[in-house]
Amino acid sequence: MKRDYFKISNKVFKSRLIVGTGKYRSFVETAKAVKASGADMVTVAVRRINILDKKKPILTDYLNPKKITYLPNTAGCFNSKDALRTLRLAREMGGWKLVKLEVLGDKKTLYPNMIETIKSTKVLVKEGFKVMVYCTDDPILAKELENCGACAIMPLASPIGSGLGILNKTNISLIIKQSKVPVIVDAGIGTPSDATIAMELGCEGVLINSAIANSKKPIIMAEAFKNSVISGRQAFLAGRMKKNLIAKASSPKKGII
Repeated sequence: MKRDYFKISNKVFKSRLIVGTGKYRSFVETAKAVKASGADMVTVAVRRINILDKKKPILTDYLNPKKITYLPNTAGCFNSKDALRTLRLAREMGGWKLVKLEVLGDKKTLYPNMIETIKSTKVLVKEGFKVMVYCTDDPILAKELENCGACAIMPLASPIGSGLGILNKTNISLIIKQSKVPVIVDAGIGTPSDATIAMELGCEGVLINSAIANSKKPIIMAEAFKNSVISGRQAFLAGRMKKNLIAKASSPKKGII
């Protein structure tokens, strides 16, 4: 069987599960959850998580950036100016060029401001960044991001941190079918079964933070998500059975006694 590569901007990853590093009780718990998840890429909110000040607990002491890919993101940015400054700072601090862009529209919904997102994507691509972009589940706008040079499209399943799961499977499917870059569901996943559905639809990967960090037992939940993503991907590759409106007997009709 041909090996099933998960590739983003020519970099190959072992796991199709990407996990966030926020909301955990401690960096120790973060590290344990990441290990249990099997993820080899983690998102890091440059404006919120300490990755440089050695006088305080520092994430890099618990997750070695030489062994796991750090994906700086622009969490908390509500305009293009702040998002661009944050990612330029990340490049200066750690040389990171593979980044996750999110420009939010308002504090209540945390939905993406797609006008500012598209504008920011164009600038970042021109400056040599490899941009993975958080966006709405609008197929037209998702295609525009790809045309602007985004290396991965990351439509929300539902509002950030809501745990509501995938609210519009049709739109996610349309985005997948039209995209020539990886589609990774980002935001709103609540349970491992949600992640399995995303993978069964044909997503290249899933990004999880709140569903793991806010669970009662994050380490166990992280492993559950690991298994769900693997299972969903295998189901997609296997190809599901055809749906039927009426019953079809599973046993043969011939040879009945």
